[in-house]
Amino acid sequence: MVGGIGIPGEETLALLRSRLCDPFFIFSHLSLPLDSNYSKLKFMISGSVTEACNNSVLLLGPRGSGKSVVLELVIADLLTEYPDMISVIRLNGLMHTDDNCALKEIARQLCVEHKLLFSKMASFDDNTQFVITMLRECGLAHKTIIFVLDEFDLFAQGKQRLLYSLLDAMQSVTSQAAVIGISCRLDADQLLEKRVRSRFSHRKLLFPPPSKEDYQRLLEHIFSLPLDCTLPHDHATKFNSTLQKIMADDGFKDIIDTLLASDSTVHSLLRFLFSAVSSMDLESGLLTLENFKAAMSVERQPKFEYLKDCSYLELYILVCMKRLEAREKPTYNFNSVYEEYKAIRDRTLPHERSVCLQAFEHLVQCELISLVDSKGYNQSIEFRPVKLVISFHQLHQRLKLNDFSNSNLLKLFDQAGRKC
Repeated sequence: MVGGIGIPGEETLALLRSRLCDPFFIFSHLSLPLDSNYSKLKFMISGSVTEACNNSVLLLGPRGSGKSVVLELVIADLLTEYPDMISVIRLNGLMHTDDNCALKEIARQLCVEHKLLFSKMASFDDNTQFVITMLRECGLAHKTIIFVLDEFDLFAQGKQRLLYSLLDAMQSVTSQAAVIGISCRLDADQLLEKRVRSRFSHRKLLFPPPSKEDYQRLLEHIFSLPLDCTLPHDHATKFNSTLQKIMADDGFKDIIDTLLASDSTVHSLLRFLFSAVSSMDLESGLLTLENFKAAMSVERQPKFEYLKDCSYLELYILVCMKRLEAREKPTYNFNSVYEEYKAIRDRTLPHERSVCLQAFEHLVQCELISLVDSKGYNQSIEFRPVKLVISFHQLHQRLKLNDFSNSNLLKLFDQAGRKC
């Protein structure tokens, strides 16, 4: 019941919205497998608590992949299991922009946690000594201090005095702590200085996008209504039955594939689902395929918009690159693409190298193609290794648009698809 109104549609809408806005509900389901990052992270941190060993680990993955939520789930569970044995210190590289500010914040949080008097006038060395003393005292009391460093890569800039001080203090046998860094940069550990890296444990947990099977289970987890809730039993049964039909529909599968090809993070999927749920008919209280189509129509796909504006020659170049990838060619540059283009080009297309290079450069500017690395920046672009940044599905969708000139291109693309 919502606001005392016994309308199943309104109560269903409120329930689905509350689920979509609750990251703990979402990621607790993704954390169930024994080999999940949740299980691995909990094992590492619980080792610091129960066995008095020091740990450091990096959580790496794109924004919206659930790094912070999984960590919060682990900390919440451990605080429940060991309520008086854990102290959590949180820092953010966007807020604590220099080492002195960050160390002062650590000292402040420790003072609040242990009801001590905090001095704003303390120097960096004073705060460093205070943190070392607190680590020793907490270690003797069998209490673990967990340092959470969000935007970890920002702490790895400059002289890295904060990271060195923390990791060096953890080398003591009397300390009992864990340093957990969170970053969207996969090379965050490579930013560390040699003296810091030698004290880091080199543990990393990667947060890749979930698989299609995981997404399928997640959708069922979000939308399935419990039969024993306050909703009428007949309505919940009908809603779940309708949901199964929608999820089995090829049109729905195409919508989800298109969405994930553009942005495969859980955050992006939840934003899309919230939009779809918000257009649900309250009178029937049921979701329809049209709800998801309407949400998809307003979903921004910048890469696909660029694709729709590509010329026939530019599409040919993209197909040539996809064919090279299908043959598992590890690296390629414009020269390799041009050779493939000459082998399969339509006779109506230009064969001049300069014209093709101009189209290639335009694709780079539109960010449909990206350079593999920053090395060789003084080289001509035709010699630098490149890669596609659009998915197989996005390019296939573009070639299927009502354009009679793309019929041959679609055949060439499908040949590459069969080799993948």
